[in-house]
Amino acid sequence: MDLTRDAAAALDASDPLAGFRSRFTGTEDDGGDGLLYLDGNSLGRLPRDTPAALSRVVEEQWGRGLIGSWASWIGEATRIGDVLADGVLGARPGEVLVGDSTSVNLYKLLLAAIGARPGRDVVVCTADDFPTDRYIVAGVAEAQGMTVRELPADIDEGLDPATLAAALDERVAVVVLSHVAYRSGAKADLAAITRQARDVGALVLWDLSHSVGSVPVELAAAGADLAVGCTYKYLNGGPGSPAFLYVRRELQDELRSPIRGWFGHRDQFAMGPAYEPAAGIERFGVGTPPVLASAAVEVGARLVAEAAIGRLAEKGSALTDLAIALGDEWLAPHGVVLASPRDPARRGSHVTFHHPAAWQLTQALIGSGVVPDFRTPDRVRLGPAPLYTRFVDVWDGMDRFRALLEDASFERYPAERARVT
Repeated sequence: MDLTRDAAAALDASDPLAGFRSRFTGTEDDGGDGLLYLDGNSLGRLPRDTPAALSRVVEEQWGRGLIGSWASWIGEATRIGDVLADGVLGARPGEVLVGDSTSVNLYKLLLAAIGARPGRDVVVCTADDFPTDRYIVAGVAEAQGMTVRELPADIDEGLDPATLAAALDERVAVVVLSHVAYRSGAKADLAAITRQARDVGALVLWDLSHSVGSVPVELAAAGADLAVGCTYKYLNGGPGSPAFLYVRRELQDELRSPIRGWFGHRDQFAMGPAYEPAAGIERFGVGTPPVLASAAVEVGARLVAEAAIGRLAEKGSALTDLAIALGDEWLAPHGVVLASPRDPARRGSHVTFHHPAAWQLTQALIGSGVVPDFRTPDRVRLGPAPLYTRFVDVWDGMDRFRALLEDASFERYPAERARVT
């Protein structure tokens, strides 16, 4: 690989996705914010169309339409869910619902899945999964009198399929896993693991938060059972934007949501005395949907669908390949070690590096105009979102990373992360 900046610029010149960069704020078309933003896997940039979309909801629908606008709002959760299903998730119409948070959706689907597997008393997860996922699994298992099999997983390489296979038996009700690991970017084989679990009669509940919008998911083709995910990372829905849940069509009538909200009722405006679940995906609704925030999700989802997930994944792989190659050349001599799978087929669209002074390096990078993030233990995580990140952005960011190591200027920053009290 040619590691010159000119070679990176040549990749940008031939990038079929290059035009999408100008459709986000903070890029050069509006003067730019001067940042080398490599944290798109944590919070995506603001699409230029989002303020106008929000304004339409506020000024026209809310401001002038008032309560009459509920005629269009009432179906937003399923309508935008179908946008995600078709253009992003490889799912069928009526299998995706937008609303609530990833954590709430995980809780709902986990309990629903357990209820659909009576007589089974084990939930499987991994010790390296996102903390909230593990907390919810532990809490639900405790409340249901179940056992958690928390499997060991390498924090850089992810879960060994043989370890999972050894843990699966007829006691397992549900397996909860992330498709792409939050720390290292290690990618699990969604289709193969789904088949493994199905062979013993278990359901798999996937967390797609670090894969949706960056790598192909293809839920229908994989026969996936259940999934949840957020919309503020690669989908660029904004901070706190509502999450989504997916339930395979054939399972929907079998599952019962544990939170019986009026938006999951068969006839919500009948205001009846007893709960009757709606048919299909709508039964997993709970309360009034976040209409304003959902408008932002739709903008981001349509951008990703327009770009096409295959092209985004190809560019994301190339961006992280470049970061890894530059890390080998420039950072490794200073003790920086790759903490992600080297094989792009086993990696999502972010890449992580280990160094004992990772916290200081993260702060120093931010001080130099490069935005990564820090993950314990001692890891610098880079998420070059393919919709708007250029190859020269990765090159320049890694060049500044090298400079901080060479002159040891990162040592001026506090050695420990400040604790919030």
